[in-house]
Amino acid sequence: MADEKNHENHDSPANERRNNKLPNFLLSVKLKYVKLGYHYVISNAMYLMLIPLLGIASAHLSTLSIKDFVQLWENLKFNLVLVTACSGLIVFIATLYFMTRPRGVYLVDFACYKPHDDCKVTREVFIEKSGLTGSFSEENLSFQKRVLERSGLGQNTYLPPAILSLPPKPCMAAARKEAEEVMFGAIDQLLAKTRVKAKDIGILVVNCSLFNPTPSLSAMVVNHYKLRGNILSYNLGGMGCSAGLISIDLAKQLLQVHPNSYALVVSMENITLNWYFGNNRSMLVSNCLFRMGGAAILLSNRSSDRGRAKYQLVHTVRTHKGADDRSYGCVFQEEDETKRIGVALSKDLMAVAGEALKTNITTLGPLLAFEHFCIHAGGRAVLDELEKNLDLSEWHMEPSRMTLNRFGNTSSSSLWYELAYTESKGRIKKGDRTWQIAFGSGFKCNSAVWRAMRTINPAQEKNPWTDEIHQFPVHVPKVAPIASKS
Repeated sequence: MADEKNHENHDSPANERRNNKLPNFLLSVKLKYVKLGYHYVISNAMYLMLIPLLGIASAHLSTLSIKDFVQLWENLKFNLVLVTACSGLIVFIATLYFMTRPRGVYLVDFACYKPHDDCKVTREVFIEKSGLTGSFSEENLSFQKRVLERSGLGQNTYLPPAILSLPPKPCMAAARKEAEEVMFGAIDQLLAKTRVKAKDIGILVVNCSLFNPTPSLSAMVVNHYKLRGNILSYNLGGMGCSAGLISIDLAKQLLQVHPNSYALVVSMENITLNWYFGNNRSMLVSNCLFRMGGAAILLSNRSSDRGRAKYQLVHTVRTHKGADDRSYGCVFQEEDETKRIGVALSKDLMAVAGEALKTNITTLGPLLAFEHFCIHAGGRAVLDELEKNLDLSEWHMEPSRMTLNRFGNTSSSSLWYELAYTESKGRIKKGDRTWQIAFGSGFKCNSAVWRAMRTINPAQEKNPWTDEIHQFPVHVPKVAPIASKS
């Protein structure tokens, strides 16, 4: 009853307008990327100081004639101390430059997992099987049906077998099986595409927000592929849908201090043990949006991989709003009144996301620098608001909308299904920059910017879109948002 009253209190027109709209922050960002410029100056202070000195030296040397150089050599030839000192200084400056400059981080390739056809679930099957569980009231079955119809999800998304079974069979063994299918399926494809041996991988980062077994998911990968004993492995949990870019940022930092290394990043979510069987509507929305999926990404700092890599990592920007209580609680895993665990989505979510995005963009740089956008396919409402507030075209939003339609919200891996879509459409040209941006509980907004190292030929690519890209884009009709009350 308390939840229903809270929903009713939130449903006034004024509250709906305030909470379900992102602020038009492009008009309010005044700092104009001061943070990014400051960071650049501090990070490159030594090189910026050397530029004037090199300029003065070059200007002076340009005034010297060949006769002057000959005379200089004659003088130096008999001054061993001066020659040794100058040579040592040159070697020292060159060594300092090569040791302190940031290492290039290259995305060699990536792979997205495509579940088997027997895991496909239409909207009708979803509602039918939800009804047969006996867990949901008729009013809340109708509510889920309305959410699905307006969600942007199509008729070919995927759920794990444990959820599609009648009755559902969520258990630890089934959850592990789902994790293995998704992770190993994506990694197998990636290793085949890149022809990299598992033993050559020196860094492993796995992220999954809600499923954190012991041994960890990263340990499952190490065991399955028999990775080397000194591998640097990390397992990120509880960090929401933006954890994929956190993993990329962590791998980038590690690649700065470990030369000649490969880093494997695995991004996924697990549905089996995180299906909500209660009647709290703020928790039921997750059932309607989240679907099965995952991605594996291979990064390298090897100069030899520059020629074959698809992308170079240009920037990562992480924004955390967790110090604010409203932001911290807007996506919250908890028990409902019947002690069933679910993830509750607050009605403040849109406003919180807008503030986090505003901070992130202020730090990142001008939007016009990007040719392609991969915006986390969290749901139609968020994509609609971002399209309007960032003044993006339907073409820019197409990868996100089609990913939501075809695969649903696959959490942290959705950005990679979107990039795969862009590649399959033949849109990636050499030098193009792609902005990946994702939101997650905490509340966080994280970005990554990639520059294409070469033009991607879709005829040479194999990804989940390959056999059906000709069917997209599909028309997704505009619909009005639903009210919280049935």
